[in-house]
Parts: sequence; C-alpha cells; structure tokens
Amino acid sequence: MPFEIVRNDIVNMQVDAVVNTANPNPVIGSGVDSGIHKKAGHELLVARQKIGCIEFGDAVITPGFGLDAKYVIHTVGPIWEDGNHGEEQILSSCYRKSLALAKEHECESIAFPLIATGNYGFPKPLALQIAVREISTFLLENEMQIYLVVLGKEAFVLSEKLFKSVSSYIDENYICSKTLDEYGTESVYGSRLETRRIRERLKRNNRIREDICPSQALEECLDMSIGAAVPMDSDDWGQLLKDLDAGFSETLLQLIDRTGKKDSEIYKKANVDRKLFTKIQNNMDYKPSKTTALAFAFALELDINEAKDFIGRAGFALSHSSKFDVIVEYFLVNRNYNVFELNEVLFAFAQPLIGA
Repeated sequence: MPFEIVRNDIVNMQVDAVVNTANPNPVIGSGVDSGIHKKAGHELLVARQKIGCIEFGDAVITPGFGLDAKYVIHTVGPIWEDGNHGEEQILSSCYRKSLALAKEHECESIAFPLIATGNYGFPKPLALQIAVREISTFLLENEMQIYLVVLGKEAFVLSEKLFKSVSSYIDENYICSKTLDEYGTESVYGSRLETRRIRERLKRNNRIREDICPSQALEECLDMSIGAAVPMDSDDWGQLLKDLDAGFSETLLQLIDRTGKKDSEIYKKANVDRKLFTKIQNNMDYKPSKTTALAFAFALELDINEAKDFIGRAGFALSHSSKFDVIVEYFLVNRNYNVFELNEVLFAFAQPLIGA
C-alpha cells in the first residue's frame, strides 16, 4: 500500500530515503538522530557540517552512507511550548518539505519517524494527526511508498476521544470467537450466550438431539441449516452461472463510474497503488484480499449495507467475532471514510491495515 504504519527501527528500513529528526545545529542529537548517525557512519556528520544550521520546519538532503537508504533527509521539528507558537505549522512544513525533496530526487519510497515527539515534546496524538494529514494529501497527487515508523507501542498514541469511542464500540459489539460454552466445550460460533441462543432456537424447532454431546449436536444442526446439496445437470449449471451477480472487478468499475471521479482519485483514496488497480481493472475474475476490497468500499464511500454487498462479491463478510471487522464497521456506521485514519486505529489495536 502507498502509506503504511510499521513497527521497526527506522535505521533498518530499506527505502530510498529515511527522514532524520535533526538538531538545528550540525551536531549529533539524541534518539532517531543518534541512531541514524551511528549506522550511517562519520561521513554523515561531515556532510551535515557542510550544510550548517537548518531552520525549524526546513529540510535538507544528504547521502545515506552506511544506511540501507540511498538518502537521509534531515528536518528540524518544532519545540513544543503551548501550541500557540506555530508548532503545528512548523511540523506540517517538516513533512511537506521532506516529501518535496524526496520527489525532487526521484525517490520511490521514504520512511518517516513521528517527528518532534521525543525530546521536543510535541504531543503524540496531534503529531500523528498532522503526519497522516500531510502524507495522505501528498499521495493524492503523487506516487510514492511512504512508511510511518514507530519503534515501540508507547511511541504511537491515538487521540483519547477516538480511542475511547472505538473501544466502547468494540466492547458493545465484539463477540470473542473462541470461548467455552456451559459444557466446557470450545465453540467457534461466538460467545457462550450466542451458542446457548442457537441451541435453544433449534431445540424449539425440534432440530437438536439430546442423545449426543452438545458440540456434536450443534455441528449437526448447522449442517442441517445449510441444506442438502441437489444434483444439477450441465444445463442447470450453465444457467446458474449466467444468473450470477456481477463480480468484484465489474462492480468496482461500475461504482467508480457512478461517482464521476477519475480512477486515480479512487485508488489513491483507497491507499492502493496503480499497479494493483490495473490488475483489477484488466481482470474481471480478479480475487482481491479482504483489506483491498474494504479499502475500495471506503474510497467509494459506501454505506454499511452497500459495503457488505460489495465485499460479498469478493467472497467476504463482516462479523462481530472479528475485532478487525468491528473496527471497520464502526467507521462505516459513522460514515468516516478516511482510510488513513482507519489505519491509525487498526494499528493501535494490533489489527491488519486497510489497502493493498
């Protein structure tokens, strides 16, 4: 995907450019700055000294030397005071100027730390919002693989309001997918309460036998509810295939046409790269991953029912036994179609990210 949040040490990222949270003076600072200089070697400091001082919010570029990256982009973030001294504007400038330099030097990939959140004290939730906003804005007009790299869980913090809201929704809707029922049997069908409800409903309909163990009975009932397979001859199968609904690729292209937007607007908003979209566009039988299918549902701004139907055409569904699905549902229900913000939340809850 064009924008990805990863947990790693930025000095180990194999990209065209890594961004260094530099000291304004040509000296080695602490944190990310120290780590990058240590791996790059003494040559990096020499190159940095030739450049001299860097203004707050500005960015300069040097070779990567001993790093796996081709370049190091040095940017000086704001020192947080109280938020009333242009700190947000300075931080935004760090991202914009760093990305402009990467584009100028034809970089295809770049890795950012969460700038200014260390010794400079910039609040992490606000810094994350600014980083995601500037990166996503850049990607609407440009093609580049961008990573936001955090070293540990404590370095990544959602806004308290968003975290509490999502956590509350999960608590209300999430059904643990593996729990023990009242007989001590592990059930894969939902919570203990849900298992009991299934049994009671089927028992009322005389569809459950009490002379076998509960888990076997439940298996038999679920099998019965599906129904027995009915043989079909070749003509029947041919007619069935003709009557199939449009597949994922065909439906996607129809929905894009419905929006009146360019293809590039949709796949960039979905956090999907051009190469993958071309594959989908040219293959009506293309089978996307669930994260890709959902990414397009968000880019198309489908409501919850439309989104379920859309991903269903790729063979997927949303379930309350999946924390990932519940978080996705939260965003759809609240009509928040920002894939990048969704990925912030998914990352915070240790779930897969949306996109290619």
